[in-house]
Amino acid sequence: MQEPFDIEIGPINYSVFPEGNDSYTIFKDGKEYIQIQKDTSSIWLKMDYKTELPIFEEDEEVNAIGQAIENYVPEEEDEDEL
Repeated sequence: MQEPFDIEIGPINYSVFPEGNDSYTIFKDGKEYIQIQKDTSSIWLKMDYKTELPIFEEDEEVNAIGQAIENYVPEEEDEDEL
């Protein structure tokens, strides 16, 4: 599974924790913020905390976070550091 990583959208930093199956828990300002899941190639869905079901309404911030996740390239670790 992919390791957690940080993304930046404008002035806002988000911490991304992959959960598997194209699902991610997003932290903002050090606090759990939202859970999102990839729906189609360009649509991401916010998950309802209580039911853990997707909320089917378009959200620009969720889509921007999803796009940043897709564009994220992990930093390669130096084998000498292992």
